[in-house]
Amino acid sequence: QVQLVESGGGLVQAGGSLRLSCAASTRTFSSKTIGWFRQAPGKEREFVAAISWSGGSTTSADSVKGRFTIARDNAKNTVYLQMNSLKPEDTAVYYCTAGTYFYYSASSYHEAHFDSWGQGTQVTVSS
Repeated sequence: QVQLVESGGGLVQAGGSLRLSCAASTRTFSSKTIGWFRQAPGKEREFVAAISWSGGSTTSADSVKGRFTIARDNAKNTVYLQMNSLKPEDTAVYYCTAGTYFYYSASSYHEAHFDSWGQGTQVTVSS
């Protein structure tokens, strides 16, 4: 398993931006698909975005497409989630996760596909 630590969450007004970071402790990180999920109060955890081990392929949920961008720097063992045009409905705890396989379809992702999780970082978007 890979140890993951998220950072960059906070409080922002609607229309604003945040960049989340996910830092890993081991070099095996560079061979992993990295995903972001989020969980709003009273709701199930949902898939947000994922990036392949090389960074050459990405996919994202329809709800964030065009607003969120996922990228990685394997030299720094870090994945980023750039979130622009934030909406109040983006308010959630965001989790970074590592898995083996990359799927091109966002609907294919499920929590069970990932075996390492970070502790989460809170993102709050005020209206």
